[in-house]
Amino acid sequence: MEVVLRNLTKKFGQVVAVDHINLEIRSGEFVAFLGPSGCGKTTTLLMVAGIYKPTEGEILFDGRLMNKVPPQQRNVGMVFQSYALYPHMTAFQNMAFPLKLAGMSQMMQAERVKRVADMMGIGHLLDRKPGELSGGQQQRVALGRALVKEPDLLLFDEPLSNLDARLRLVMRGEIKRLQHELGITSIYVTHDQVEAMTMADRIAVINEGKLQAFDTPDDLYDRPKTLFIAGFVGNPPMNFFTVSIRRENGDYFAESEGGLRVKVPSERAEKALAGGLEQVIMGIRPEDIQMDESGTSENKGPVFSVEPLGRDDLIDVHIGPDSVFLLVDPLKRVRLDDIVHLEFDTAKVQFFDPETGKSLLWT
Repeated sequence: MEVVLRNLTKKFGQVVAVDHINLEIRSGEFVAFLGPSGCGKTTTLLMVAGIYKPTEGEILFDGRLMNKVPPQQRNVGMVFQSYALYPHMTAFQNMAFPLKLAGMSQMMQAERVKRVADMMGIGHLLDRKPGELSGGQQQRVALGRALVKEPDLLLFDEPLSNLDARLRLVMRGEIKRLQHELGITSIYVTHDQVEAMTMADRIAVINEGKLQAFDTPDDLYDRPKTLFIAGFVGNPPMNFFTVSIRRENGDYFAESEGGLRVKVPSERAEKALAGGLEQVIMGIRPEDIQMDESGTSENKGPVFSVEPLGRDDLIDVHIGPDSVFLLVDPLKRVRLDDIVHLEFDTAKVQFFDPETGKSLLWT
């Protein structure tokens, strides 16, 4: 089912929670709403579900206006963060409950619940109550309850937030596999950019009620359209520096007041200069910076901190007042106060307008 949001807006009194969001979600697509807490992503989801009424704008399912259609008539399945299971009912009764409300016969209820439960690997747990199940098993029951309705649209409201890290990894894979196999259009709300990047076909990044971008994970990561996206997507976060771009002997250099000096590709430098700004914000990801073991790089400074991350160490190098984060091999044994030289992969450098926060490279 195709879902279209046109100028969707929600106000609570004078507070604008969702501000004129426009989205077109293709049939069978898995879309994530990504943003920090309070940005409006769950409010948008609840309007799609019919739980909230829009203040302005339109919601369309396959071209049909849904603004005044009650939730029970939208054929939507929803999975909540808190699971929302009835504690006095067994897993079977919880999963069958929406079918019972729809007036389906007991035989058909049993058949459909058994089929979905087996698909999700919980067929042997149907006689247990929620209190007798682990968090992951409860989440599978909640997902199964949404699937037995055979919905046209699946909505997820941060469904993995209550699970431990290992179980979140497993459930991410299971949800994505199920969605791919069933081909159900799905919207997944999360503040976790790893969930969004690994699961979604496209990601709608929302901040302060406004849609920042609606792109594929690769585009958001490699071609961020705003300063917010560049800083929010990616772990560890992108480095940012306020720089001036100067041309010397046909080459372009980005220089910070603290002494950082990086040669940048002419194509990117010319785009950054096109707006006539004296200073711009330069961004580069930690994985695009390496230690220069030859010791010839002019960008050097002491190591301020070392954070072991397992496969890599995240180190913070101070070049004057500028703090530069990069990832290094733990076998290099970098220690506090070591003086290190840095090389920048400037083919990956980003530039942003310091006033608007918009990218100077991507529109």
